[in-house]
Amino acid sequence: MKFLSFLIKRSVYGIIMLLTLITMFFFMLRLSPGDIVDTLAGEMGGISQEVKDELRHHYGLDKPILVQLLIYLKNVAQGDLGYSFYLKQPVTKVVLDRLPATALLFILALICSTALGTFLGNLASLKPDGFFSAAVTTLALAGYSAPAFWIGILLLLAFSVTIPLFPVAGMISIKTIIEGSGFWIVVLDVARHLVLPLVTLSIIYLADFSRLARASMMDVLRSDYIRMARVKGLPEHVVIFKHALRNSVLPVITAAGLRLGQVFSGAVVVETVFGWPGLGQLAFQSVLRRDYPMVLGIMFFATMMVIVSNILTDLTYKIVDPRVDAI
Repeated sequence: MKFLSFLIKRSVYGIIMLLTLITMFFFMLRLSPGDIVDTLAGEMGGISQEVKDELRHHYGLDKPILVQLLIYLKNVAQGDLGYSFYLKQPVTKVVLDRLPATALLFILALICSTALGTFLGNLASLKPDGFFSAAVTTLALAGYSAPAFWIGILLLLAFSVTIPLFPVAGMISIKTIIEGSGFWIVVLDVARHLVLPLVTLSIIYLADFSRLARASMMDVLRSDYIRMARVKGLPEHVVIFKHALRNSVLPVITAAGLRLGQVFSGAVVVETVFGWPGLGQLAFQSVLRRDYPMVLGIMFFATMMVIVSNILTDLTYKIVDPRVDAI
């Protein structure tokens, strides 16, 4: 019953937050200059005012903004996220088609950076004044301060242009698509395309997790119960892995949960640099095209990711440390 009450309460909060953010995004998009008709007119080299008025009437852009909002919210409540003005396809279909590419990149980057960052940070905390700790801190600060697009461009220049080890852009090569290659050949081809964007995204997240894990472990090692465990004569590896690690990893779980909700913010830059066909690149293109339904649909999924990630973070807290009353 407690778990059910937790889910119901979080669902209600999530619905309120979803409606609030969707409404806010709706007004922000409408207040920005231009619309999809201006985009289409620019691509067509100019059209008459009569044609523009007909297009705005066709897309429903000539209605009052509050009427447009109510119509959109009504459709969303019925599970309809609208129809893309530019791509001429249902928003839900386009988003679901692009979602696997973003999920593959982001989840792998999150797993790699969380595991490696926690390991490096905890290892550096054992000798905080040592050379290894200073090296981890320096690399973390460098990775944290460097812009994602700059890291991506450097990797492209180094390993796609100077040393052509990995493809420049895309998720799969045209040759593989045309030849209709087998399953493992496709997997290897996707893996080659995945390396550089994965490394770029992992470096950014690794900086956060390593710094956080180091600071958290250093704080835990100064705790009274750790001193007591050492006074009792417990082996150092038991003190570290059985007593200290479980408590020090909780802030890292929180950070990972927040990152899970920020999938689109991290994916936009990386996917644009590497031409990765995911939701980040789609969001960037849709904003430039003033494709309101597509942008709102992506924001809908992004908000849902935030809600789900917060719930999963609380549940993970309870699993890692049963003493924490996350529910």
